[in-house]
Amino acid sequence: MCYTAKYLIEKALKRARHYGIAEDIRRYEEELKDFNDLEKASGFSHPKIIIYTNKEPYHPILSQWGLIPHWIRNTAQAHDIWNKTLNARGESIFEKPSFKDAAHSWRCLIPVAGFYEYHHRDNTTIPYYIARQDNEAMLLAGLWSQWINPDNGQSHHTCTIVTTQANELMAHIHNNPKAKEPRMPLILPDGKEEDWLQLKDKDALTSLLIPFPEEHLQAKPYQIKKSSDNPELW
Repeated sequence: MCYTAKYLIEKALKRARHYGIAEDIRRYEEELKDFNDLEKASGFSHPKIIIYTNKEPYHPILSQWGLIPHWIRNTAQAHDIWNKTLNARGESIFEKPSFKDAAHSWRCLIPVAGFYEYHHRDNTTIPYYIARQDNEAMLLAGLWSQWINPDNGQSHHTCTIVTTQANELMAHIHNNPKAKEPRMPLILPDGKEEDWLQLKDKDALTSLLIPFPEEHLQAKPYQIKKSSDNPELW
């Protein structure tokens, strides 16, 4: 799974700077000027993170981690669901009510510097930080949704990280005895990012659910301090 990640503004903006035009990039940087690097963003605190949607594939926007489906009826239901939608199991996104509409129509890329996972050993947990071997940004497959709160009319942009089966490295690290099986975020290989955003065919999209090669990842034990960040949505 993936519940804690590292977000760096410079890595997140690299896609926009590579594909965008100078005038747009300056506008994006202005829009995101108040975004601070997040060394260890916990999904359970629902931070706003940078994503690229299939509707505007080179425009970085802020989205709150924890997907709220568009059909949620009120604030109480939203609060009840969004801790359960930090991750979306890739193999079932086209069937699960919370994700199927987004899987068909609202996919996104989530650029992270890396993510954290816990290894269980002798009644202790050891946090590991996982990043690309080349230290480039990981582009995680994601889903997004725009929810209008009927209670107050406010619009909320939210997202989730898609997961897949773990590769051998992540299976060793993600050995939680309570988990049904080891998982990892769906890291899109170079050249497959646009496929995730633009493909329409379900089978073609499902074919992208492949664990990222372990030889292209690095993992090291990491000491994570407790975060005091707890942003509020409402």
